Amino acid sequence: MAEHISKSRPSDPADTPSFAANARIAAVGLGALAASLAQTLVIPVMPKIAADLDIGTGQAQWLLTATLLVAAVSVPVAGRLADMFGRRLVLLISLAALAVGSALSALTSTFELMLVGRAIAGLSAAAIPLGISLLATILPPERRAGGTALISAMLGVGGALGLPLAGLIGDSADYHVLYWIGGGGALLSFLAIIWLVEEPETSAEHHIDLPGIGLLVTGLVALILAISQGGDWGWGSPEVLALLVGAVAVLGALVVVERRRPNPLLDVKALSNPPIALTNLASVFVGFALFASFTGTANYVQAPEATGYGFGSSTLTAGLCLLPSGLLMLVLSPVAASLMKRLGPARVLGIAGTILAAGLLFRVVATGALWEVVLGTSIIGVGSGVAYAALPALINAHTPRGELAAANGFNALSRSFGSTLASAVGGALFTGITLEVAGTAMPSLDAYRVLFGICAAAAIVASAIGFHIAGRRTWVLLEEDEVVLGAH
Repeated sequence: MAEHISKSRPSDPADTPSFAANARIAAVGLGALAASLAQTLVIPVMPKIAADLDIGTGQAQWLLTATLLVAAVSVPVAGRLADMFGRRLVLLISLAALAVGSALSALTSTFELMLVGRAIAGLSAAAIPLGISLLATILPPERRAGGTALISAMLGVGGALGLPLAGLIGDSADYHVLYWIGGGGALLSFLAIIWLVEEPETSAEHHIDLPGIGLLVTGLVALILAISQGGDWGWGSPEVLALLVGAVAVLGALVVVERRRPNPLLDVKALSNPPIALTNLASVFVGFALFASFTGTANYVQAPEATGYGFGSSTLTAGLCLLPSGLLMLVLSPVAASLMKRLGPARVLGIAGTILAAGLLFRVVATGALWEVVLGTSIIGVGSGVAYAALPALINAHTPRGELAAANGFNALSRSFGSTLASAVGGALFTGITLEVAGTAMPSLDAYRVLFGICAAAAIVASAIGFHIAGRRTWVLLEEDEVVLGAH
């Protein structure tokens, strides 16, 4: 029998009308969606951008890499600053960065200026974890699970919706319009948050851990740069090996330094707490599985029919194959919240990982028709959407209220790292397992099957982690703002 223990917390606006809570969720959710879209909208139109700017494909790739690098280093730093100076404040700064960076990219056809704009827009990656931590503090208890689940799902929804939207606009309009979509959404969210969302109580401690920031930025830049460029530079090249060794050394030094600091950027002790550490590890695997499914599906559908598996479809068609997945992730967030109240977020994560693995295994064996691709990605969307709802719920359940932004930031970083790793693994498979079509080497069907098989294994590991946490005696948040101690 579980033992119920009340736990005191800062006062919540329990009398907030339902429409006001919905308005706050919508304001924050719009910013989260804009930030997610900004990272995916330009992927399908990279060839057009390269041609317009008169640059090579490798140089154009830096428009994505710059955003990725800035996002990786800004998310954990923004989370810690938000806990100290205000989650609403730092969220507004991240949305302002997206608006400014997107406007700069939209107004130029110069590579250098567009690169700067994309780098500035990368600061908006913190919008999703900041939104989760903000809503977890200001919403009434009965609305928190649903609100945070919706914001978390935006990370996958943006990817699924961004590809068809980019395909539609890329085929019929100037690609610069894509920048205005992300920037306009960020501006609307910025104004809505100023009007509708109050700033919750912040920490009295305003000490900035400059050594920690320096080590974290250096280590993450080296690691992400090595992983993202390994396929182009060569995984055994001196540059990649030096970056990987340097990243391990710097991040190892970061752990040592942070353990000794009174107010660290990263609370190593809290992050090593088994439920938190395991949740972040599961986040890596879920992020890996979902991203590889997105990229694998887009490339798969567009491959020429001469490959024996492809459909020779357009970018728009490829994106539309992912559209049901994104819509399911969006509409299932309240269902996931309801399930978590009944079963606990750990067990829901376990179930979600199983569904995700089933969808990926279906993609391994079902290869003959376009409807099979859509069905497989839809199942993947169900599993991913529910998993993305459970992950922040687990983080929030095991994190002190004053550290929510930093903890969610690190969790978002874990998911992003999984996506980056999936991109590298997928690239290696697509260039290493090939067939020749009209004198051109292209990924073979076996390359996709191996990729989806690896993703299924990753999803199974995430599922096992969820069920393992559920079997522990641990703290789990309930909808009535209580804490239950027992096996969940």
